[in-house]
Amino acid sequence: MASSKIDKVYEDAIASGLLPGVSVLAGDKDGKILYSKSFGKSSLKPEKANEPFTDSTIASIASMSKLMTSVAALKAVELGKLDLDADVRSTFPSMGQHGIITSFDDENNTASFEPDTTPVTVRMLLSHTSGHEYDWLNLLLGKWRASRNEVPWSGPTIEDKSAIPMVFTPGTNFAYGGGHDWAGKAVAVATDKTLENFMREHIWTPLGIENDVSFYPKQNPDLHHRLADLATLNEQGLPPAVDAPDFDMLFGGTDCFGGAGVFCSAKAYYTFLSAVFRRDPALLLAESYEELFRPQLDAKAEQAFNEYLASSPAHTQFLCLGIPHTVRKTWSFAGMICLDGQEGRFRKGTTFWAGVPSCMWFMDHEAGVCGTAVCQILPPMHPGVVALHEKFQRGVLEMVKFELGGVEEEEEEEEEEGDSCCLSL
Repeated sequence: MASSKIDKVYEDAIASGLLPGVSVLAGDKDGKILYSKSFGKSSLKPEKANEPFTDSTIASIASMSKLMTSVAALKAVELGKLDLDADVRSTFPSMGQHGIITSFDDENNTASFEPDTTPVTVRMLLSHTSGHEYDWLNLLLGKWRASRNEVPWSGPTIEDKSAIPMVFTPGTNFAYGGGHDWAGKAVAVATDKTLENFMREHIWTPLGIENDVSFYPKQNPDLHHRLADLATLNEQGLPPAVDAPDFDMLFGGTDCFGGAGVFCSAKAYYTFLSAVFRRDPALLLAESYEELFRPQLDAKAEQAFNEYLASSPAHTQFLCLGIPHTVRKTWSFAGMICLDGQEGRFRKGTTFWAGVPSCMWFMDHEAGVCGTAVCQILPPMHPGVVALHEKFQRGVLEMVKFELGGVEEEEEEEEEEGDSCCLSL
């Protein structure tokens, strides 16, 4: 049974000390749950030794927040509050205030810049084509931060973290960065509500998950009580995991960070993911879902994206989710789209994304399945943990008896035999 194989994957990981705990859910386009199970503990602190990791445990989902922010932005567009293609730089004067960083003089400890006033749109922000890149992924930005005695991605506000030099002219390239943080702030300004309150009204409450998700879990006693603790493997990335009491997922952040700041339970996130996957009208109109899922990169940016993923081991580890570079990829507002399939794992057109503590989600539109795995383990996107989630995804496909590359042949054989059984795709 595929479900027992998935069980063993995570049970062995817990036993080895690779994972303290994890919650895993998957289902189909009819909303049927195909797999739902939790393993291990929510904390490695001695005083919490008996607290299990469940689908109600509250966890940092980091960049899995981006999908929620994209949905929020499209809802704001539906409400007539936001325009995907209007320039937002006038709303945020600090955006791009330094211009585009072009080089760094190590001897003089100074950076060089080119001025730039190119319009930046919400479409660019949600597509990672706005010129923003996370400073912890870019060598020049890292040196620029150090020259100012600053730590990458530090400070309480979006401006502190993301009002940094751009790395290319907006709209001309791809780089993974804080665009969703700016986009979330654009939603807040346009609607005169915090991103927390806007999501609560238009996403969380309609789905019935409003008591299981927040940007500020420590301000809610119930959420705080259920909050998982981060753990880390050793410097070589080897188990057993230990408690990581000094790691702050938001690096001092206090704003609503639409790109990384949501905390929620695995069950709540799956409820949201499933609704988006099924294009639930409780969240968005049909045309908004079309915009959410369609590729946003032109040919040049798509090529740049694929080259970006392969540009360094860090880029590959953080962004590729164990998917080979031979699988062509592009980007949508929802996340990364694989234009090719991977045998036994997913069909072409599958959408993915993930978050720093090695959590991930997928939506396989052709196979008709989606799923998420939520855990709280460092180092970020640990290859060993990502490999567990790949086995989970493969197991889900096995459950629905969907053989990659062979479904057409199966259907032909069934027609010849007069078999009326069909797959729910």
